[in-house]
Amino acid sequence: MSRKAAVVALTALAPISWGSTYFVTTEFLPPDRPLFTGLMRALPAGLLLLALTRKLPRGAWWWKSAVLGALNIGAFFPLLFLAAYRLPGGVAAVVGSVGPLFVVGLAALFLGEKPTARTLLTAVAAAFGVSLVVLKAGAAFDTVGVLAGLLSALSMSAGVVFTKRWGRPEGVGALALTGWQLTAGGLVILPIAFLVEGAPPALTGTHLAGYAYLAFGNTAISYFLWFRGIERLSASSVTLLGPLSPLTAAIIGWAALGQALGAVQVLGMAIAFGATLAGQLSPRAAKRTEPAAGTGVESAAGTGVESAAETAAELAAGPVAEAAPFSSTEEKAQEVSMDLEGSAVRR
Repeated sequence: MSRKAAVVALTALAPISWGSTYFVTTEFLPPDRPLFTGLMRALPAGLLLLALTRKLPRGAWWWKSAVLGALNIGAFFPLLFLAAYRLPGGVAAVVGSVGPLFVVGLAALFLGEKPTARTLLTAVAAAFGVSLVVLKAGAAFDTVGVLAGLLSALSMSAGVVFTKRWGRPEGVGALALTGWQLTAGGLVILPIAFLVEGAPPALTGTHLAGYAYLAFGNTAISYFLWFRGIERLSASSVTLLGPLSPLTAAIIGWAALGQALGAVQVLGMAIAFGATLAGQLSPRAAKRTEPAAGTGVESAAGTGVESAAETAAELAAGPVAEAAPFSSTEEKAQEVSMDLEGSAVRR
C-alpha cells in the first residue's frame, strides 16, 4: 500500500466511525437529548486530549481554535441535530451530502484549489448515490430543517477548508489541535444544551457506555484522524470521504436492525462508494516532481506520512514532530507565499 493510500484509509475511518452514531444513539442513549449528546461527544473528548497533550493555544491560536471548534463542532452538531429532528433521516442525509460541493467552492476561494470537472462530477455522483440509499418515496421537506441541514454542511465544509488553510502551530501535534477544537466546540454547545434541554437526564450504565464510545472512539480518535487527513490530502479529497458515513449507517441498519436494502439501495451504495474512490485519484500523479531544495516540503511519493503503527503511537504518547504532508505544486507555492508573510502554517 502506498503512503497516500495509507493516509486515505486512516482518514476514512473517521466517517466510517461516524456512521455508527445513529445506531448507538437509538440503541444505547436516552431519547430526545440531541444537544446533550453533542455536548457529551465533544467536551469530555476535548478535555481528555488536553490532559494528554498538556498544550494550550498561544497567541492567535486562541481565536483560531475557537473558530475551528465552532465550525467543526459547536455550530455543526446543533444544526445537524435540528435538521435530523425536522426532516426524515433520508432527507437529512441527502441535504448533508452536498458538503463536498461546498468544500470545492470554499477551497477555490481560500486555498486556491481550482475545481475541476472531475471533482464536481464526483461530488454530484456521491450525493446522488447517497440519495438512492437513504431517500424514501414521499419524504417530506421542511424549510427550517432543510436550511439547518444546508448550514450544518456549510459549517463543516468551512471547518475543513480553514483547518487546511491555517494548519497548526510549529511544535504542536494534531492530537493537541484536535483537543483544542473539541473543547472549544463543547463549550459552544454547553449553554445551548442547558438552555434548550434543561438539566442532564438520569443516566444508566448502558447510557454511560454509549457516551463513552461516542466521546472517545467516535469523536476523539475519529476527529484526530480526520484533522490529520486534512493536513495531508486536498480539501476535496477529504470531504469526498464523507459519504462513507451514511453508507456505513445503512449497512449497520441492515445488519443490526434488520432494515431492508433493496436493489436501488445497493446501486446507490456502489455509485457513492465509486465516487468516493474516484475522489482520491490525483489527476496529476504522473506529473509530480521532487520539490525544489530548501522548500522543506516532500513530494507525494516521498516520506513524510506516518504509518498506521505510528498513528497509534502518537495516540498513546501525545503529539510529536511530524513530517510534511502530501502537497501539489500549487500548494507548495502557496506554502512558500504564506511563509514569506510570516505565517506559522505547517502542512
